[in-house]
Amino acid sequence: MLTLVLLLAASTSAQTLSPSVLHAKRSHLPAGWSRVRRHAQDAVLPLRFGLTQSNVEMSTLERLLNDVSHPESVNYGKHWTPERVAEHFAPTEEAVHAVTSWIVGSGLPQERVRVSKTKGWVMVNASVAETEKLLNTQYHVYKHKSGKEHVACEAYHLPAHIVPHVALVTPSIDFNAMLAKRASDPTHKLGQPGAGVSLKVGSQISSTMNSDDLDNCDVTITPACVRALYDFRYSPVAAHKNSLGIAEYTPQAYRAADLDLFAKNFTSLGGESLVGARPVLQSIQGGVVQHINVSFEFNVESNFDLAYAMNLVTGKQHVTLYQVGDFEIGGSFNNFLDALDGSYCTFEGGDDPTTDSIYPDPLPGGYKAHDCGTVKPAYVISSSYADNEADLSPAYAIRQCAEYAKLGLMGVTVLYSSGDNGVAGNDALCLNPDGSQTEDGQRFNPLFPGTCAFVTGVGGTQINPGSKVTDPESAAELSSGGFSNYFPIPDYQKSAVAGYLKANPPPFPSAVYNATSRAFPDISSNAVNFTTTAEGIFFPVSGTSASSPVVAAMLSMINDARLAVGKGPIGFINPTIYSAAFKGAFNDITDGSNPGCGTPGFAAAKGYDPVTGLGTPNFPKLLKLWLALP
Repeated sequence: MLTLVLLLAASTSAQTLSPSVLHAKRSHLPAGWSRVRRHAQDAVLPLRFGLTQSNVEMSTLERLLNDVSHPESVNYGKHWTPERVAEHFAPTEEAVHAVTSWIVGSGLPQERVRVSKTKGWVMVNASVAETEKLLNTQYHVYKHKSGKEHVACEAYHLPAHIVPHVALVTPSIDFNAMLAKRASDPTHKLGQPGAGVSLKVGSQISSTMNSDDLDNCDVTITPACVRALYDFRYSPVAAHKNSLGIAEYTPQAYRAADLDLFAKNFTSLGGESLVGARPVLQSIQGGVVQHINVSFEFNVESNFDLAYAMNLVTGKQHVTLYQVGDFEIGGSFNNFLDALDGSYCTFEGGDDPTTDSIYPDPLPGGYKAHDCGTVKPAYVISSSYADNEADLSPAYAIRQCAEYAKLGLMGVTVLYSSGDNGVAGNDALCLNPDGSQTEDGQRFNPLFPGTCAFVTGVGGTQINPGSKVTDPESAAELSSGGFSNYFPIPDYQKSAVAGYLKANPPPFPSAVYNATSRAFPDISSNAVNFTTTAEGIFFPVSGTSASSPVVAAMLSMINDARLAVGKGPIGFINPTIYSAAFKGAFNDITDGSNPGCGTPGFAAAKGYDPVTGLGTPNFPKLLKLWLALP
């Protein structure tokens, strides 16, 4: 009892003496938004303080990952258990005590203050007036030109002694939170037509195609073209031990008839038909394969990802569909990650109501639970979605990036499409000096999560018109690439990036990009004129959304080969693929560029480049090299 009294006294004393300091500030309003009024003083905010995790500095995470992921490490492949991960990164008791004592000492009733089960967040429902006093800020209502309204502040402050213990506060400076949720107006844009990375669609093509024809791969890519491009011929032998996951976000959903139409024309390796085959549905946060919005724009992404992944790994290997978000409010990357790691639901405040969908969903028909740690992650996970890094606060992006590091420690390979607008962001937006985004901006606009150093970003290539499938590919102009504005360059990449910039100095001012930060993508594969189906019709589609599931299928089959001989999955691959041991394991792309933001973008070149990364997979070489590792 005496110890508790002393601790409370010390906390009160520190609070009295501790000055208020700026903790986070938004530099600009996102495009299309304007401030319309002060938020009502008696409105209640679900205030959450995300506590700082232990051992989550970028340098520490990189060191831990290198220990299990670098081919020269004695611990290569010795991945951690989920229990070890949760214990290693848990917030300290000191953080919990300091934050709760400060809130109560500031006048909020103790009975309102709650601490999550795993002590990752401190929660209190507070009025706007109370919150503004506590954080030394003002909350306003903002309105988008579409009519949507959001609530946020422009900056907030914390006592200096609290700052080391708090990673982020929600709701605060981030956007995309609506004051009122409606079934017709989802909280998060992922899965909505035209949102994030989206496939570019060509004109309708013939409904009957020769699945083995390699003469027209420069016009339309098929599974046979993919196999020929990367010498990818492998039939699973340890499928019962292996796993491959594709993430989709409601309302984007596959159409069964389209999968069957694709399967009728394109048999998998060995002539096996996949007609009638379906992915294994893993519903997350109420995710459903919806049949309400059935049209090209709602089905093409999911149709494509699943059709190619399933075909390339053959019918012997099940593909898991992670369908994220109920039909009422949808889902986000964080909603997905919650289900993979129970500790992530609470780390640093958990889901951010200004960017993520919050479950349980109170809407009629909404999902009445919150999936936390309910899903065992697949060994390889592919996602064809991305946000402009600038749309997210650094704290939000850093928290999520740390989670990808934890998945890597557990032996999971996470792939993200790099994006489809060259050095510009989604919607071809570029950055202005004040941080705002417009089409005529001059600064490059990188995409997240591909800019996180703990995922593998996948860029795009193409077969040049008139070229054969055996000829060298070029960079696809659409392939997003460049440098993060949030994350430092990882050690595994420093030499490759320095070599590129020295040999290929870009023909534009260094002020338009951050040459000292994390470069992306890491690797690439074909992304132009893929044949796919939607609404019973064949179309050619283009985008790095195509690249990620194709690479995921190849890496999954490398896992199959390792598991068959008693070895573990390859896990986080970046330290390995950038190592000297894997030099020459990728087809180097030396032609093309990724223009945008009024510049020619970066040029593809010998070795690494921020358009195609290290190049496209040479499957036989990669298989041999990974089989040789412990």
